[in-house]
Amino acid sequence: MGYYCLRCKRYVEINVSGYQGVRCPYCGYRALRKGRPEVVVKTVKAE
Repeated sequence: MGYYCLRCKRYVEINVSGYQGVRCPYCGYRALRKGRPEVVVKTVKAE
């Protein structure tokens, strides 16, 4: 499952089997945001 570190903005992959707590391996920050896909705006033609 992918997360983004709020401090260094890097993508962090957390493996559930080797769970050692939620912490960025690059900077050690403990606040991560879940990676979400870009929002696609759907436009519908009005008739």
